[in-house]
Amino acid sequence: MSNFINHNGVISESDKPVLFVNNRGFRYGDALFETIRFSNNKPLFLKEHLQRLVNGMRVLKMEMHPLFSESFFEKSIFELVQRNGIGTDGRIRLTVYRNDGGFYAPSDSKVSFLIEAYPKEEVGYVLNQKGLTVDLYTEFRKTPNALASIKSANSSIYVMAGIYKNQHQLDECILSNDKGHIIEAISSNIFAVKNGVLYTSPVEDGCVDGVMRKKIIQIAQQNKIAVYEISIMQNVLLGADELFLTNTIKGIQWVVAFKQKRYFNNTSKKLIEKLNELVLNY
Repeated sequence: MSNFINHNGVISESDKPVLFVNNRGFRYGDALFETIRFSNNKPLFLKEHLQRLVNGMRVLKMEMHPLFSESFFEKSIFELVQRNGIGTDGRIRLTVYRNDGGFYAPSDSKVSFLIEAYPKEEVGYVLNQKGLTVDLYTEFRKTPNALASIKSANSSIYVMAGIYKNQHQLDECILSNDKGHIIEAISSNIFAVKNGVLYTSPVEDGCVDGVMRKKIIQIAQQNKIAVYEISIMQNVLLGADELFLTNTIKGIQWVVAFKQKRYFNNTSKKLIEKLNELVLNY
């Protein structure tokens, strides 16, 4: 069965070429993307994803595409999900790239977009049964600035961390900024739990401004769980009762081991229950 994509509003088979060698996303990483969870027959938190996309486009000085609106993307995602035979749950990737032209400096700032849709086996968010083993990746560090918080296609540091993860047989790697503050994992934000209180890195320290990160903070506060956005050093992780990672595709993943430290997952279990309640009522 063929898989379909939506390129600039036109649906075509995914094995048919739509990008060329002078594509700026390919040449310069001049693109950004959103990964969106489709669950309970709807694209979750679409408004928040599109707001982050728009903010990123402003940072990259890209022009707004005339088709872009929440209703347009919602309709386009539903259509693509149906064409690809996806059931209740899936994974959506929305990529926006600056149109061809120019070398480093673009000829103009108009954009094109590409939507992909793939099925997911899990229905709703499911907490991982086996805790993740993680370690710190230090060969390259992120510099906190306006580019650090957006989902850019310029992802070399995450690629290198992914290679390190595979070489050392880890489940995930934790990244730090140029001051040595813990900021995030390869594809997730990070939370530490101590005495029932949540601690997570502020966006100003260089982590991606995660949509799921915001949702977990909201859920925690609504359930009278204190949350502090503070700069985190390695000793905070080693002194924590729990560690967990968050992103929009997997929701929450609990960590069992960081260096010699071992963790529990009581808070992760409670929060993922509340997250699934939010999804059902979304």
